[in-house]
Amino acid sequence: MLMSGAQYMESMKKYNPRIFLGGQQVKLLENPTTMTVIRANAAVYDLALEQQHKDVMTVYSDYTDAVVNRNLHIARSAADLEKRAEMALLTSQVLGTCNYRCVGADILNAIAGVTWEMDRELGTDYHQRFTKHLKYLQENDLACSGAVTDPKGDRLKRPGQQEDPDVYVHIKEKRADGIVVRGAKVSQSGAIGAHETMVIPTMGMKPGEEDFAVAFAVPNGAEGITYISQYTPFTAERELNDPKYLGNPQYGQRETCIMVFDDVFIPWEKVFLCGETKYCGKLIARFAKTHRMNCGGACKVGFADIIIGATQLMAEYSGVHKAPHIVDKITDMVRICETARACSVAAALKGREEPVGSGFYQPDDVFGNAAKLTVAEGFWDLMKWAGDIGGGMAVTMPSEKELDNPETGEYVRKFMKASAPAEARLRIGKVIQNWCAGLHGAGTWHGAGSPMAQKMALYHLANLDEKKALAKKIAGLEE
Repeated sequence: MLMSGAQYMESMKKYNPRIFLGGQQVKLLENPTTMTVIRANAAVYDLALEQQHKDVMTVYSDYTDAVVNRNLHIARSAADLEKRAEMALLTSQVLGTCNYRCVGADILNAIAGVTWEMDRELGTDYHQRFTKHLKYLQENDLACSGAVTDPKGDRLKRPGQQEDPDVYVHIKEKRADGIVVRGAKVSQSGAIGAHETMVIPTMGMKPGEEDFAVAFAVPNGAEGITYISQYTPFTAERELNDPKYLGNPQYGQRETCIMVFDDVFIPWEKVFLCGETKYCGKLIARFAKTHRMNCGGACKVGFADIIIGATQLMAEYSGVHKAPHIVDKITDMVRICETARACSVAAALKGREEPVGSGFYQPDDVFGNAAKLTVAEGFWDLMKWAGDIGGGMAVTMPSEKELDNPETGEYVRKFMKASAPAEARLRIGKVIQNWCAGLHGAGTWHGAGSPMAQKMALYHLANLDEKKALAKKIAGLEE
């Protein structure tokens, strides 16, 4: 059964995660910053109930024989992958921030195929556990986040060589009823507002690193988990200001945390990999394929649409929108946006069954990596042109509160007015500030893996021998 946003918010009342923000412990449903995550999740729930978006946001599940939220769906065709990318685009356009169920959705798809393989090759029952848990998530329409990145400690050392093994999530103890894990995940998006979090290794593991080869599901606020939230100038501004004066009043900036596991017990039914180092590389690779298509490609295209719209409005509000150099810059923004969109769609439509025989589909690796690289490089240009066309106002404008100040309101209305009233220019200026002076440049650069990871993947996938053969044939060179 699909939940509404209101039902989701009501369901979160039974959770009491241990959250720290700005040096203080805060309540999830009482803090203005943590509430941006809750409101964003609620909006995603409501999108699934809107008739015009049902085709994108929902899908039939053969696990439950019912319609479920696409955030909990395992792709069964290239068409499914395309709808997944459309969902990433839509939620970004609506929220202007993270769909906090995105990473969890892509991890579910990775775990499905890997556990299917393990059961056939090793005789385990991981896939049975996974499908049972997936059915539970779908039947209850639970918000599921995903945790991937470990702190890693000294990057020159492998996990087992670290002075402190806790810099990688690892198994501390195996018991008859489950496992006990320690460690942390960093840059984690959305765990504070999820019902559950899916946890997978951050990289491929080698023999001897069995304790670090672990994947599992854990409920929000489980005993031993602490969430240490990011704190930025935008956090401080939200704490001090009425949200209506901010660039994204309802949903804010992407909120992340350090998710600490301090001897957290995980029952066996929620463990999906435990010591099988051979499968860690496949797990993270399949997650990366899907996530680069969605988060790296389609999601940021949704953000780009907002940035382009705000930039065009500011040009019109300032009366410069017909200037050739302004048209040229906005056209360049559209080019970047649509190129990334094309790569994302191509990754979906070129997707194929993986593993063969499983019935599960993964995007094309080449186009997925191209989508992420295009976005990573292009997002800086989007912000550059937004800042250029927005003018110095994007970082020098006074507070919108001055409009209500009897001492300054008349001056601000007079001197901030152009082809549009001061109120409109200040509000759109704040939207541009949210992007070009915000957190999204570095976030886009590193989200779904740093660009060097995509470049390494593209070089590996390029089939240079085939290209060399084509060149030799044209040149008339014999093999």
